Amino acid sequence: MKEHYLLEKNIIFLNHGSFGACPKSVFKNYQNWQRLLENQPVQFFSHDVYKYLEESRTHLSNLITCDSDDIIFIPNPTTAINTVIRSLMVDKNYEVLTSNHEYGAMIRAWEWFSKNKGYTLTQKHLRIPFTTRDKFLDNLWEGITKKTKIIFISHITSPTAIIFPVEEICHRARNEGILTIIDGAHVPGHIQLDISALDPDIYIGACHKWLSAPKGSSFMYVKKDTQDMIDPLIISWGKEVDPSPSTFINENQYQGTRDFSPYLAVPTAINFQNDNNWNLVKARCKGLTKKTLISLQNVLKTDLLCPINDDWLAQMASIQIPVNDSTAIKNKLLNNYNIEIPIFKWDNKNMLRFSFNAYNDESDSIALIDAINKIFS
Repeated sequence: MKEHYLLEKNIIFLNHGSFGACPKSVFKNYQNWQRLLENQPVQFFSHDVYKYLEESRTHLSNLITCDSDDIIFIPNPTTAINTVIRSLMVDKNYEVLTSNHEYGAMIRAWEWFSKNKGYTLTQKHLRIPFTTRDKFLDNLWEGITKKTKIIFISHITSPTAIIFPVEEICHRARNEGILTIIDGAHVPGHIQLDISALDPDIYIGACHKWLSAPKGSSFMYVKKDTQDMIDPLIISWGKEVDPSPSTFINENQYQGTRDFSPYLAVPTAINFQNDNNWNLVKARCKGLTKKTLISLQNVLKTDLLCPINDDWLAQMASIQIPVNDSTAIKNKLLNNYNIEIPIFKWDNKNMLRFSFNAYNDESDSIALIDAINKIFS
């Protein structure tokens, strides 16, 4: 499968989780959209782009199971969460509950706006190792107070690579009148996503990560009865030029001249996975993740963050690594062993996070385990 990707052949790429990796056929389609745009820019931007965006949204909505009029394309999850936080009319007495497993840029956005909006951000320190979903929920709900109006939490976490029980969180929050905002950056193309079943108020997902669409393609889902709360990040022409009957769509999807090609290539990315038996790919990669995690634990002698099963882990996992200088080890793995892999600080621990996707095989796992063994022996 590595022949289908543009990745350097001499690099063992174990960091799909950060930015994804675009297949050649998807990248070619992306460039074809750019050429079409340049062939007749006025026709493209004034008329055709709305039809193309609708087709792409429909294709994506079928994958993630929601109404196509409830999603907009957006460059990245960071832009999406900034759109959401800027829009929310929150009382100064409100509390926003999140966890210590969230992506740093998202937490920084919540903290930044709290200074002006006056809400309190509470990062609940979730006890590890996780054991059961019920205990997880009980631990999270210890952070709920009468002032909690919003829960912001990941579906799959970035630093710890753990699948959170989002469906249960959304259900319990809905019963208690708490708004749910889910960071699903790592979900589309990684694990099954059924937004209608989860029933969040807002769900943010990246298409350029595990779905392997071009960089700059993400989406934001907003439940119909929540859409009036969301203002466009950029005020543009809106319904004066956008033919969509949905105010949510026509105020948010076109916010000035930009390259829409990454959005329009999303259907090709979905088709690429459908054409390559992606359920088998995911199953193989999940098995490789579990096997590698067990081997690394035997080498590093550090505790696992959660049980090794499909409830908690998919194609990505993190493990604590006993080093003081994470940058030095990361560079050593790249320069001496040709392994591209992230090592970073989380919760005062240095973590190594590895990802497996279609272009990886067992030899990549063995190379990582051997390299870690040599470094720490």
